[in-house]
Amino acid sequence: MLEKIKSLRFPLPEEIDKLVKSGFFDEADQLIDRKLEDPAVPSFMKDRLITEKEILNRLPANYPYTEEEALALIQKEIPDFTMDELREWEAGGAADWIMVNGRKHLQNRFFASMKKVYPEIAERAGEEQEDKSLLDENIRYMKEHGSTEWHVRMKASIRIKDEVFRPGKVLVHLPIPASAVNMKNIRILKTEPEECILSEADDPVRTAAFTADLKENRTFSVEYEYDSYVKYNELKAEEVTSVLSLQPEEQPHIAFTPMIKKLAEELKGDETNPLIIARRFYDFVTENVVYSFMREYITLGLIPEYCISRLKGDCGVQALTFITLCRCAGIEAKWQSGKYVTPDTLGNHDWAMFRIEPYGWLFADCSFGGSAYRAGCKERHDFYFGNLDPFRMAAANAFQQEFVPAKKHWRIDPYDNQKGEIEYGDRGLLTHEIEFACECIEMTHTK
Repeated sequence: MLEKIKSLRFPLPEEIDKLVKSGFFDEADQLIDRKLEDPAVPSFMKDRLITEKEILNRLPANYPYTEEEALALIQKEIPDFTMDELREWEAGGAADWIMVNGRKHLQNRFFASMKKVYPEIAERAGEEQEDKSLLDENIRYMKEHGSTEWHVRMKASIRIKDEVFRPGKVLVHLPIPASAVNMKNIRILKTEPEECILSEADDPVRTAAFTADLKENRTFSVEYEYDSYVKYNELKAEEVTSVLSLQPEEQPHIAFTPMIKKLAEELKGDETNPLIIARRFYDFVTENVVYSFMREYITLGLIPEYCISRLKGDCGVQALTFITLCRCAGIEAKWQSGKYVTPDTLGNHDWAMFRIEPYGWLFADCSFGGSAYRAGCKERHDFYFGNLDPFRMAAANAFQQEFVPAKKHWRIDPYDNQKGEIEYGDRGLLTHEIEFACECIEMTHTK
């Protein structure tokens, strides 16, 4: 299916595109079926149409609320919130919506996104802003000691929801720690069931894969430990020995489109120092792109262009935009993702890496940097360009990579490796059909 995703680079036939943009998904789906049966339609366009069918299959679940339902959801926490206010937030892009059958529908996490990003909404809802003291303490520690290391033990599990379960053969993938500059002493301690396939530690994405012929429903799990080690880099432009060099595209997202080229040229100007150029890209993303929870990535279209044209995006959207700009300008850059793990917090996260000599691989976490910028914390904003905290479990070192063994059907997320995947012989299961769990069993600061 990853090959079919490359077809996102091609536009839809106009009559289908108009139906999709108006939210008439059933009609669009029917017209796609007719096109797929037409022998005159070339194979690459059929790949595009097949990919669009999968997008249409997912969009309604990503946008479940009518405006009236969305307002009722907000008013449970902010009783005096009005429809006029909601429409102002919609117009500003903070409350994400699309048309579904001619009516506005809001995204499933629109209100959570508003509370996370806008302090005035969080205050009205009675929620406190996220405490960043652990991050600031870590920065001070790393600057003083030059590095830091934490030992972490975790358990991840996955299960088909009982109402969806049916007997049959399944292929299950769970993310596990991958070899990386910030990951050491990785050990897989236990899997349930015991028999599974562990992909190699240096594979671009790493999972524990299970195959089973289920007669009754069960949970699949993996327990592991690792050391998260990061050193502090004090970057100086005058020390840079790297030079700009031709970097590869990875269709459809990491592509040097006219929009990407124009922005890279505008930000780069006449500068030739790769470190200064990368910092300009980081500043553009962190200072201009507003964090927002996203719908499923497969439904976004061309992700960096989505980010640049709308100036919004979550951690992965921001990371991919930074990576694409770097590569377009001749700076080696890549993806890293997995979990953000602290003694009190555990969640999915994506960030970027870029290579500058004599330092080697450096980190850029644009979403953490953007949060610091909005809060007026210059030290933290500067830190996340070139450095990373130790609160990460990296399960992927590249974007849009096949699992081992490869899935036959559409993945929940064809690009990333954060939560896990399950498929039957005839189809892959979607997020709402699966129960995911991940817990931090032990976390100790060792150095």
